[in-house]
Amino acid sequence: MNGSGADTSDDVVLRPVLASDWDTIRTWLRLPEVQAWWGTAASTEAEVRMVLETPSAMPRLVIAGSEPIGYVHAIDALYWGSGLPDGMLAGTWDIDAFIAAPGWRGRGAGRRAVELMAGEVFETTLAPAVSIFTSIANESTIRAHERAGFHWVRVHNDPIQGPCWMMIKERPAR
Repeated sequence: MNGSGADTSDDVVLRPVLASDWDTIRTWLRLPEVQAWWGTAASTEAEVRMVLETPSAMPRLVIAGSEPIGYVHAIDALYWGSGLPDGMLAGTWDIDAFIAAPGWRGRGAGRRAVELMAGEVFETTLAPAVSIFTSIANESTIRAHERAGFHWVRVHNDPIQGPCWMMIKERPAR
Protein backbone atom coordinates (compact mmCIF):
# COMPACT_ATOMS: atom_id res chain seq x y z
CA MET A 1 0.00 0.00 0.00
CA ASN A 2 1.12 3.49 -0.79
CA GLY A 3 1.64 5.16 2.58
CA SER A 4 1.97 8.66 1.17
CA GLY A 5 -1.64 9.72 1.79
CA ALA A 6 -1.92 10.57 -1.92
CA ASP A 7 -5.02 9.76 -3.97
CA THR A 8 -4.71 6.09 -4.86
CA SER A 9 -8.21 5.65 -6.22
CA ASP A 10 -6.91 4.06 -9.45
CA ASP A 11 -5.90 1.04 -7.33
CA VAL A 12 -9.52 0.40 -6.28
CA VAL A 13 -11.78 -2.25 -7.84
CA LEU A 14 -15.02 -3.93 -6.80
CA ARG A 15 -15.81 -7.62 -6.65
CA PRO A 16 -19.02 -9.43 -5.73
CA VAL A 17 -19.37 -10.32 -2.06
CA LEU A 18 -18.83 -14.02 -1.34
CA ALA A 19 -20.36 -15.98 1.54
CA SER A 20 -16.86 -16.21 3.01
CA ASP A 21 -16.71 -12.37 3.26
CA TRP A 22 -19.50 -12.13 5.85
CA ASP A 23 -17.22 -12.39 8.91
CA THR A 24 -15.00 -9.60 7.56
CA ILE A 25 -17.99 -7.37 6.83
CA ARG A 26 -19.47 -8.00 10.30
CA THR A 27 -16.13 -7.11 11.90
CA TRP A 28 -16.04 -3.88 9.91
CA LEU A 29 -19.61 -3.00 10.91
CA ARG A 30 -18.49 -3.04 14.56
CA LEU A 31 -15.75 -0.46 14.03
CA PRO A 32 -16.59 2.83 15.82
CA GLU A 33 -15.79 4.84 12.67
CA VAL A 34 -18.17 2.75 10.54
CA GLN A 35 -20.89 2.97 13.19
CA ALA A 36 -20.46 6.76 13.21
CA TRP A 37 -21.20 6.80 9.45
CA TRP A 38 -23.76 3.99 9.17
CA GLY A 39 -25.35 3.51 12.59
CA THR A 40 -25.32 0.64 15.06
CA ALA A 41 -23.91 -2.75 14.13
CA ALA A 42 -27.37 -4.32 14.53
CA SER A 43 -29.07 -1.90 12.11
CA THR A 44 -26.29 -2.06 9.55
CA GLU A 45 -26.05 -5.85 9.73
CA ALA A 46 -29.79 -5.99 8.99
CA GLU A 47 -29.30 -3.64 6.02
CA VAL A 48 -26.38 -5.61 4.59
CA ARG A 49 -28.20 -8.94 5.13
CA MET A 50 -31.20 -7.60 3.22
CA VAL A 51 -28.94 -6.55 0.34
CA LEU A 52 -27.20 -9.93 0.34
CA GLU A 53 -30.59 -11.70 0.22
CA THR A 54 -32.06 -9.53 -2.55
CA PRO A 55 -31.22 -11.14 -5.91
CA SER A 56 -31.25 -7.87 -7.87
CA ALA A 57 -29.08 -5.96 -5.37
CA MET A 58 -25.35 -5.47 -5.92
CA PRO A 59 -23.21 -6.11 -2.82
CA ARG A 60 -19.50 -5.56 -3.51
CA LEU A 61 -16.25 -5.72 -1.60
CA VAL A 62 -13.89 -2.81 -2.22
CA ILE A 63 -10.44 -4.16 -3.09
CA ALA A 64 -7.13 -2.30 -3.34
CA GLY A 65 -4.41 -4.48 -4.79
CA SER A 66 -5.46 -7.82 -3.32
CA GLU A 67 -6.53 -6.34 0.04
CA PRO A 68 -10.23 -6.00 0.98
CA ILE A 69 -10.56 -2.45 2.31
CA GLY A 70 -14.29 -1.77 2.42
CA TYR A 71 -17.81 -2.49 1.29
CA VAL A 72 -20.31 -0.91 -1.12
CA HIS A 73 -23.76 -1.89 -2.27
CA ALA A 74 -26.55 -0.69 -4.52
CA ILE A 75 -30.23 -1.61 -4.34
CA ASP A 76 -33.44 -0.27 -5.86
CA ALA A 77 -34.46 2.42 -3.34
CA LEU A 78 -38.00 1.02 -3.12
CA TYR A 79 -36.62 -1.95 -1.16
CA TRP A 80 -36.09 0.36 1.81
CA GLY A 81 -39.89 0.67 2.11
CA SER A 82 -42.25 3.53 3.01
CA GLY A 83 -42.06 5.05 -0.46
CA LEU A 84 -39.41 7.26 -1.95
CA PRO A 85 -38.31 10.51 -0.32
CA ASP A 86 -39.52 13.72 -1.99
CA GLY A 87 -37.30 14.60 -4.91
CA MET A 88 -36.32 11.01 -5.81
CA LEU A 89 -37.40 9.55 -9.15
CA ALA A 90 -39.04 6.13 -9.29
CA GLY A 91 -36.43 3.54 -10.27
CA THR A 92 -33.58 5.30 -8.45
CA TRP A 93 -31.06 2.95 -6.87
CA ASP A 94 -29.51 3.73 -3.49
CA ILE A 95 -25.77 3.32 -2.85
CA ASP A 96 -24.08 2.91 0.53
CA ALA A 97 -20.33 2.54 1.04
CA PHE A 98 -17.59 2.63 3.62
CA ILE A 99 -13.84 2.19 3.68
CA ALA A 100 -12.88 0.13 6.74
CA ALA A 101 -9.10 0.07 6.34
CA PRO A 102 -7.82 3.24 8.08
CA GLY A 103 -4.82 3.57 5.73
CA TRP A 104 -7.16 3.93 2.75
CA ARG A 105 -9.48 6.59 4.16
CA GLY A 106 -9.16 10.12 2.85
CA ARG A 107 -7.28 8.95 -0.24
CA GLY A 108 -10.09 8.72 -2.81
CA ALA A 109 -10.89 5.02 -2.29
CA GLY A 110 -14.46 5.66 -1.08
CA ARG A 111 -15.15 8.12 -3.89
CA ARG A 112 -13.81 5.64 -6.44
CA ALA A 113 -15.89 2.78 -4.97
CA VAL A 114 -19.04 4.93 -5.26
CA GLU A 115 -18.13 5.93 -8.84
CA LEU A 116 -17.60 2.28 -9.80
CA MET A 117 -20.86 1.22 -8.14
CA ALA A 118 -22.83 4.00 -9.86
CA GLY A 119 -21.28 2.98 -13.19
CA GLU A 120 -22.29 -0.64 -12.64
CA VAL A 121 -25.87 0.38 -11.80
CA PHE A 122 -26.13 2.49 -14.95
CA GLU A 123 -24.58 -0.26 -17.12
CA THR A 124 -26.82 -3.07 -15.84
CA THR A 125 -30.18 -1.47 -14.92
CA LEU A 126 -32.59 1.11 -16.29
CA ALA A 127 -32.18 3.31 -13.21
CA PRO A 128 -32.67 6.99 -14.05
CA ALA A 129 -30.44 7.97 -11.13
CA VAL A 130 -28.53 6.76 -8.08
CA SER A 131 -28.80 8.27 -4.63
CA ILE A 132 -26.63 8.40 -1.58
CA PHE A 133 -27.47 9.72 1.89
CA THR A 134 -24.71 11.30 3.97
CA SER A 135 -24.87 12.87 7.41
CA ILE A 136 -24.86 16.64 7.14
CA ALA A 137 -21.99 16.55 9.67
CA ASN A 138 -19.75 14.45 7.39
CA GLU A 139 -18.42 17.23 5.16
CA SER A 140 -15.43 15.33 3.74
CA THR A 141 -17.70 12.53 2.49
CA ILE A 142 -20.18 15.04 1.05
CA ARG A 143 -17.32 16.66 -0.90
CA ALA A 144 -16.14 13.23 -2.13
CA HIS A 145 -19.66 12.47 -3.40
CA GLU A 146 -19.73 15.83 -5.18
CA ARG A 147 -16.44 14.92 -6.90
CA ALA A 148 -18.09 11.61 -7.89
CA GLY A 149 -20.84 13.55 -9.71
CA PHE A 150 -23.58 13.71 -7.06
CA HIS A 151 -25.48 16.89 -6.20
CA TRP A 152 -27.50 17.87 -3.15
CA VAL A 153 -31.26 17.59 -3.40
CA ARG A 154 -32.53 18.11 0.12
CA VAL A 155 -32.05 17.22 3.77
CA HIS A 156 -33.66 13.91 4.73
CA ASN A 157 -34.23 13.03 8.38
CA ASP A 158 -32.94 9.48 8.64
CA PRO A 159 -34.35 7.63 11.66
CA ILE A 160 -30.88 6.21 12.51
CA GLN A 161 -28.36 8.79 11.29
CA GLY A 162 -30.41 11.94 11.78
CA PRO A 163 -30.25 14.78 9.23
CA CYS A 164 -28.63 13.60 5.99
CA TRP A 165 -28.11 15.14 2.59
CA MET A 166 -29.99 13.22 -0.07
CA MET A 167 -27.59 13.40 -3.00
CA ILE A 168 -28.43 12.27 -6.54
CA LYS A 169 -26.43 11.42 -9.63
CA GLU A 170 -28.49 11.20 -12.82
CA ARG A 171 -27.90 8.62 -15.53
CA PRO A 172 -25.31 10.05 -17.92
CA ALA A 173 -26.61 11.14 -21.32
CA ARG A 174 -25.57 8.92 -24.17
